[in-house]
Amino acid sequence: MQDTIQRQILNALLIALRPIARALLRAGAGHREFNEISKAAFVDVATKDYGLRGRPTNVSRVAVMTGLTRKEVRRLRDKSEAGEETVVIRSTPMSEILHRWYTESDYLMSDNRPKDLPFDGLGNSFSSLVTKFGGDIPPGAMRTELKRIAAIEELSSGDLKVLKRNVSNLADNDRLISILALQIHAAAITGCHNSDPENRNKAWIQRLVHSNRVRGSDRSRVKRITSDRLAEFAESIDDLFAAYETLYDEESTDAGHSSIGIGVFYFEDDGKESNAFMHGKQ
Repeated sequence: MQDTIQRQILNALLIALRPIARALLRAGAGHREFNEISKAAFVDVATKDYGLRGRPTNVSRVAVMTGLTRKEVRRLRDKSEAGEETVVIRSTPMSEILHRWYTESDYLMSDNRPKDLPFDGLGNSFSSLVTKFGGDIPPGAMRTELKRIAAIEELSSGDLKVLKRNVSNLADNDRLISILALQIHAAAITGCHNSDPENRNKAWIQRLVHSNRVRGSDRSRVKRITSDRLAEFAESIDDLFAAYETLYDEESTDAGHSSIGIGVFYFEDDGKESNAFMHGKQ
């Protein structure tokens, strides 16, 4: 049974993961992809951070620490050591349907453009496409989701027309990648550093100002004021960093440089769970 502290940590993680899950679903990534990168992260950290005498942790210890099988640990480590991507991107059902609609000859016209498909009926239809390549997803549910992400449209005839080959918008995807790789990564580094008992007397600055008593009618004004002040603050810190970057322009690039930074952001959260959690911890 998990102890109280572990349950509290996992409950907090659940709250943190919900907006990430929302963004991943919007981008067409599901649990399978997240599960794969989660395993890769645990194996990587257990291998590198818990070795003895500077050596990587052995497979058996990594398996014990992470709860993965030794076979899975070896698979992920072998891929990493071979220089291959540790993360295996597996197609989601929606991605697979769009891909097959654009590539399977039964669903293409003579000029290789995808056909408009009836939802069901005899012959090649949207339902037959989903049945063949969508796993156990019902055709109706697949239609609903593809319409939600504007990948298909329903014509006046009732036929379905495919509008795009991929489930995510590239510009939005680039923005999400930046948020995950830079902002969330940076915030997680600071949080993990400050929660390490060895760093009790050398914590990094970490502040969150939060209120759940601002009236809805005042929200837009408060957002504008805070956004302006945060932008001014961020620009002043950027100027500070730039000044230090130019102090030693003639120095070689390998002079012990390190990456430092701050993160400032405005947020709104109508979720009762996160509010209750934050106030319960104060």
